[in-house]
Amino acid sequence: MPDRQAETPTDREDESLPPLETNAAARLGDFIASPRILFISLIAIAVGALSAVVALALLRLIGLFTNLFFFQRWGTALVSPAGNHLGLLVVLVPIIGGLIVGLMARYGSERIRGHGIPEAIEAILINGSRVEPKVAVLKPISSAVSIGSGGPFGAEGPIIMTGGALGSMIAQFFHLTSVERKTLLVAGAAGGMSATFASPLAAILLAVELLLFEWKPRSVIPVALASATAAALRRYLIGMGPIFPTPPLPSFIGPAALISCLLVGLLAGALSALLTAMVYAAEDAFHHLPIHWMWWPPIGGLVIGIGGLIFPQALGVGYDTIGSLLQGSVPARIIIGVLVVKSLIWSISLGSGTSGGVLAPLLMMGGALGGVEAMFLPHVAAGFWPLISMGAILGGTMRSPFTGVVFALELTHDVNALLPLTIAVFLAHGFTVLTLRRSILTEKVARRGYHLSREYAVDPLEVIFVREVMRTNIVALPAGASPEQLARSLRGDRGQERERRGQHLYPVMNDAGNLAGVVTRRDLQGAMQTSALPEIAHDGQREMSAIIKSHPVVAYPDEPLRVVVYRMAETGLTQFPVVQRDDPRKLLGIVSLRDLLHARERNWEEERRRERVLKLRILPALRSRQQETMEVR
Repeated sequence: MPDRQAETPTDREDESLPPLETNAAARLGDFIASPRILFISLIAIAVGALSAVVALALLRLIGLFTNLFFFQRWGTALVSPAGNHLGLLVVLVPIIGGLIVGLMARYGSERIRGHGIPEAIEAILINGSRVEPKVAVLKPISSAVSIGSGGPFGAEGPIIMTGGALGSMIAQFFHLTSVERKTLLVAGAAGGMSATFASPLAAILLAVELLLFEWKPRSVIPVALASATAAALRRYLIGMGPIFPTPPLPSFIGPAALISCLLVGLLAGALSALLTAMVYAAEDAFHHLPIHWMWWPPIGGLVIGIGGLIFPQALGVGYDTIGSLLQGSVPARIIIGVLVVKSLIWSISLGSGTSGGVLAPLLMMGGALGGVEAMFLPHVAAGFWPLISMGAILGGTMRSPFTGVVFALELTHDVNALLPLTIAVFLAHGFTVLTLRRSILTEKVARRGYHLSREYAVDPLEVIFVREVMRTNIVALPAGASPEQLARSLRGDRGQERERRGQHLYPVMNDAGNLAGVVTRRDLQGAMQTSALPEIAHDGQREMSAIIKSHPVVAYPDEPLRVVVYRMAETGLTQFPVVQRDDPRKLLGIVSLRDLLHARERNWEEERRRERVLKLRILPALRSRQQETMEVR
């Protein structure tokens, strides 16, 4: 039988590739979702409702411990520790609280240490979105003790972690995938934040920017429903918003104030970088202490106590101080005290590994920075610059700009701040992106030996089709080839041009020119080395049927490369023949893992290659006039 490897349709590169079939276009959609999303959404709604109850319970628990520690009375209302009458004994209260937290962390669960969100990220990335039940119990209690004993933290981080733990626990009772457990964990976290701050949209954005690591309907829709459910229940459990009402802002603040927002964003970015550095410098300092980490929170509590003695407003969550900053009614000494004392005790105590959140302290310090800026920037309205700085600090420190903008709007219900917030928040975000490798939340995860990327983009393998990268200049073998012909084929493959190098899968064609199967290079080499194929043809030639895979795994030209990658991962194969969808016997080419890498190279070139597409040219009439002028001269 003659060698037909040069006669296969795959060698005719001058022919145009088949167009995308109509039915293939109908199969491809903008999003990937299945009816399973309905089941997950129903569970997420229940998780959101329970998260609202958990948020209320934690706020009441914080109020209870604050009343017990500082006022020796039984009560669950949130009060400020600044009004206590303990005198010098106030220094002991945070030390006692830190000691309790240290003991709970050592003999209960080390997972309760920290500010909540990094622990939720770690549970998602490392533990398959599984959270131990004891964490769901110990985390809110330890946080309530820490904040109630004067810790300068917020309740949102512990609530996010507790809500996430609740969602994870509920998910573990069902037969779910790791991705579905992650969705319910994040649904609980978003529900807790939504119920605490009456900020359903900001909770969804925070979930997307920090916890989900994707923007897909399968996860965003259940999380959104959980957040909305928790926000609706807040009306009956806690009350309506806004949390921090502000004086009305003008619909347009004017060019001078808009330009000033650039400066606000830069200063907020610089403060964000400074606060992040201070927290982890304190953590590094604690790691050098020759004592067990259980004793670090009491040392952090000592710093809190001294700071509270100097500046009582630095103790506790500080919601009242945030509200005063947004009203523009805070004296200069309070502003300076927040910037200096609150920043120091917060960073040192957080570095000690105690339990508490970062959101409320960042709002407080951002508001104080805005209070300083209000002294020299154009006057817009009372509390305007503290509001803009609060949002900018969130966007810069947490690297979540959309959350920063929307969160500030939902806290105040004043949409007129949208434009200045957008300018300041994204400029602060850009400042920290260029100056810091990681945020205050992801640095802790990185220090534990893990890495995560928070850049969301469409994978090029999602939008590039097989027909764009498949190789058509390949070697194909006839079904009845002899060993001599096989040897010639392999030798010819080594001598072909670069496009044929690395071919390890050979299509086998029957007499009609249709695909009969495939054979691997390894099988061919093994057959030739033994020189003994088991079946003998009537003319004495060894048949290839013993080593041909007559039902190969194939790819289609209208498939996105993402589908092919998943198929490779599922089968363990790295090369597929490409066949026409309506006629699987018609061979079009081969796609391999190497071709998928070429698709990545194309995307890389688009990002790195710089070229000038449009060039500025002088009009011919103007050029001749310039030449005449030069001749006259």
